[in-house]
Formats: sequence, C-alpha cells, structure tokens
Amino acid sequence: MTDHYKRKKAVALSYDEQNDQAPRVVATGSGLIAQQIIEKAQKAELPIQQDHNLIELLATLNINEKIPEELYHAVAEVFAFIYQVDKHTDIKRKK
Repeated sequence: MTDHYKRKKAVALSYDEQNDQAPRVVATGSGLIAQQIIEKAQKAELPIQQDHNLIELLATLNINEKIPEELYHAVAEVFAFIYQVDKHTDIKRKK
C-alpha cells in the first residue's frame, strides 16, 4: 500500500512543566478524527510535526496517559522543534 492510501493518523501532546512529570497524550485518532485534530491545531496556530514512526508509537497510548520513558528522547525532539517554531514566530511578530 502506498503512503497516498494510508489512513492519516494524529496525536496531540500536552506538557505543563509545573503540573506534569512528563508530556501526555490529549488526543489521538485516525482518518476523519486525525484530520479534525490537525485542523484544530492549525486553527489554534499550534506547531505540527510530521513523524510517522513516532505517531505509530504514541497512538498506542490512552488519552491522558503519560509518555513512557522509552519515548522521552523522541518526544523531546518534538518539543525542541516546537521551541524553535515558537522562537521563530516571536521574532517575526516583533518585526
């Protein structure tokens, strides 16, 4: 099956360093649900990163489940990406 025909999947993460020990899954879905997750993130101007392998792993977790330690490194890369996007966006806004 080609990538064109695979069902789209999406996972939304949340992390509040004051209250959370680790990032947690706040939404997950495939097909239409995945599209709705992506559209809500876009509407809220949240950064979106595409990583098929990471999504496959995160999609096995339950809603509100904390990310297991085995995925900390991969998820840290996502948050580093978000930090860079936010930093770049702040620079653009100040211009």
